[in-house]
Amino acid sequence: MAAELLFVRGTGSGTTVSWEQACTRNSKYKSQTHLRASHSSDKQNKVYKQLGLFSLKRKIEDAVLRAEMLAPPALELEEARRIKQEEMIHDHDLWDDPAKSNEILIKLADSEKVVDALKDLQYKAEEAKLISQLAEMDAINYGLFKQAYDASLDVSKLLDQYEMSKLLHGPYDIEGACVTIKAGSEGVCPEIWAEQLLSMYIKWSEKQGYKGRVVEKCCSENGGIKSATIEFEFKYAFGYLSGETGVHLLITSKNHHEASPACVDVVPLFLETASDLQISDEDLVFSPPLMLGEAQSIAGSAVCIQHIPTGISVQSSGERNRFTNKMKALNRLKAKLLVIAREQLVSSVSCIKRESIIDLWQKETRRYISHPYKLVQDVKTGIQMPDLNSVLDGNIETIIGAYINMRESRDRD
Repeated sequence: MAAELLFVRGTGSGTTVSWEQACTRNSKYKSQTHLRASHSSDKQNKVYKQLGLFSLKRKIEDAVLRAEMLAPPALELEEARRIKQEEMIHDHDLWDDPAKSNEILIKLADSEKVVDALKDLQYKAEEAKLISQLAEMDAINYGLFKQAYDASLDVSKLLDQYEMSKLLHGPYDIEGACVTIKAGSEGVCPEIWAEQLLSMYIKWSEKQGYKGRVVEKCCSENGGIKSATIEFEFKYAFGYLSGETGVHLLITSKNHHEASPACVDVVPLFLETASDLQISDEDLVFSPPLMLGEAQSIAGSAVCIQHIPTGISVQSSGERNRFTNKMKALNRLKAKLLVIAREQLVSSVSCIKRESIIDLWQKETRRYISHPYKLVQDVKTGIQMPDLNSVLDGNIETIIGAYINMRESRDRD
C-alpha cells in the first residue's frame, strides 16, 4: 500500500546544524559577504574549512547524491503503482461495491501523494545542487549557501519520510494514535515528570507539521498532571508511536533511588473507518471513573468501561456528555483489545489469554537520566542519546526510527 509521507528526519539524516549555528562559530568571517574561492577543489575545500562550512557542504553533497540514487527508482515504482490503481478504478463498477470502491480510491489518493512528494524531492535536490554550484563559481556567497543547505535539509527529510513509510505496514500502522500518560505515583516529581512527557509528545508532533490534541487532562495540585490523553489525528501516527508504550523513568540520582515513573499507553485512533469489532454488552461493565483535580467538574459525564474477560479498563472524560464519552471509551477499548490480540498472535479478541496480558507498569521502555550525567537510554532498541534536553524538546525521531527498523527486522525473521 502506498503510504502518505509523514516522518520527519529519521536515523539517516544525522545531526542537523542550523545555519545560524554554523555562522556563529565563525563570527570573524560574517562581515565578509562574498569571499573569493579557488577553482581548485582542494583550495576550495580549504576555504570552506576556514569558514567552518565544510561539514555543511558535505551534507549538501550527500543529500543530493542520496536523492539522485534513490529517487528515480522509487518514483518509477510509485508511478507504476498509481497507474495500477487507476486501471482498477476503470475496471471496477464503483456502484456495485461502495466499500471496495472507497478502498481503491483511498489507495489511489495515497499513491498520488507519494508520487507528488517524490517529484518534489527531485526538484529540491536539483535546486540544492544548482544553488551550491552557483555559490562556488567565483565566490562563496553566504546567502546562496544557506539556500542550498536549507534545500538539502528538505531533501533529507523527504527521503527519510519515504524510506520510513515503507516499513509501516502493520495492520493498524496507518491509523492515528491515542496516547495516554499517567504519573506513577502522587507527589511533585512524578506528576511534573508526566507533564514533561506530555510536552515532549506535543512538541514531537509539531515538528512533524501536525498538532496533538489534548482531549483529557487531570491536573495536580503540585503543578504537574496525574494523567492526560492526546489524540494524534494524522495517518501513521500509531505506526510511529506504538513503540512508546510502557514505563518512562526519570532518574535524578546516582544510585537510581530517586526515580519518577510515568506510564505511556498507545492505541490506534481509527481515522476513516471505525473498527468492526463487536463486543457483547454482557462482557462490559460501565462505571464513573475516579476523577481528581481539575477533572472533577466533568466527572458527571465521564465513563469507565471494563472488559470482563480480559480485565482491561479504559475511560473517557473529555467530551461534554456521557453518551459521547461512552462511545469514545468503547472505541478505545476495541483498539486496545485489537492491539493485545496482535501482540499475542491470536486470530480474534475472544482468544486473548488474560493471564498473558503484560502489565504496562512492568514494561520498561526508556530511562531519562538527569544526574549525575545526562543520558537517554531506550531499553527496547539499545539507543543512547546524550542530549536529554533535546529529547524532551520533542526530538525523538532517532529513537522512533530505530524501533521501527528493529520491528521490521524482527517481523522479517
